Amino acid sequence: MRDEIGGYIELDDFKGKEYYPDLLALNSARNAVVYLIKARNIKKLCIPYFLCDCVSRVCVENNCEVIYYHVGLNFRPDSEFAPPADSWLYLVNYYGQLSDDEILEFKRKYPCMILDNVQAFFQEPIGGIDTIYTCRKYFGVPDGAYLSTNARIDDVLDMDRSADRMMHLLGRYEGVAGDFYGAYQSAEEEHYKLPLRLMSKLTHNILRAIDYEVVRHKRNENWRILSTALSSINKLALKTPEAPFMYPLYVENGAAIRKRLIQKHIYIPTLWQDVMKVDSNDLERDMAQNILPLPIDQRYGAEDMFKLINAVDEEGNR
Repeated sequence: MRDEIGGYIELDDFKGKEYYPDLLALNSARNAVVYLIKARNIKKLCIPYFLCDCVSRVCVENNCEVIYYHVGLNFRPDSEFAPPADSWLYLVNYYGQLSDDEILEFKRKYPCMILDNVQAFFQEPIGGIDTIYTCRKYFGVPDGAYLSTNARIDDVLDMDRSADRMMHLLGRYEGVAGDFYGAYQSAEEEHYKLPLRLMSKLTHNILRAIDYEVVRHKRNENWRILSTALSSINKLALKTPEAPFMYPLYVENGAAIRKRLIQKHIYIPTLWQDVMKVDSNDLERDMAQNILPLPIDQRYGAEDMFKLINAVDEEGNR
């Protein structure tokens, strides 16, 4: 029964189904790490240099020691890395390049392990492996993460409220990104300050309205188009993931291409900019600068992909 009757009509309740209705739904992937540190009583966490600083900051804020390791061109941990016996391994599934068999092999090698599937939303969780997903990197929602784990904390968590963090999403839906970039930056800054809470009612509702099979099909097809055209110049040897996050194109002059693409209103992010601030190696710094994560999400179709291919080719040959 509702407290109010009448008045203006709000957003409708959508009756579809979320993709992971049975997982623990939190307000951010960052806070999923917080949850696991608390639930598993983690005191030492081994994380890659090739990562943004949000995880390391979470560790510092929660009295968890950070131990760094290197990753190679194949996005796998350095084979020589040996985590301390009393530590946990934070394994990142970059661009969905880890197969389930590989993940299980890492779990056998490192029993105390967290899997970061932030870039592999459609890769199903594996029983017995704590796995983190984010919603914001795949869908137009103001918050949201899923956590697959059998660990629980005693705290009673409040539900987040996200109505005030919708302006950049609604604005870009009806306008252009540049007009709402300031609102996006403000929302991002606020997002990183969110306390540990449950996913907002608003995000739950939006996630019930998504046609996940359409999303899956578009991402798969867009990856196929880009891979067919660009794999010959890509320094990365990639496997094709299911419903990919982005297509990572690693070229010598990626940083220069990224800057020039802005003039064509093509915006390619620099992921893991914090790699330049830590004691990473030359390969990791070069990867951070020159990998172009090309968008392949459900907003786009074949025509957009060919436009993107032509723009990259044109700028890359300048």
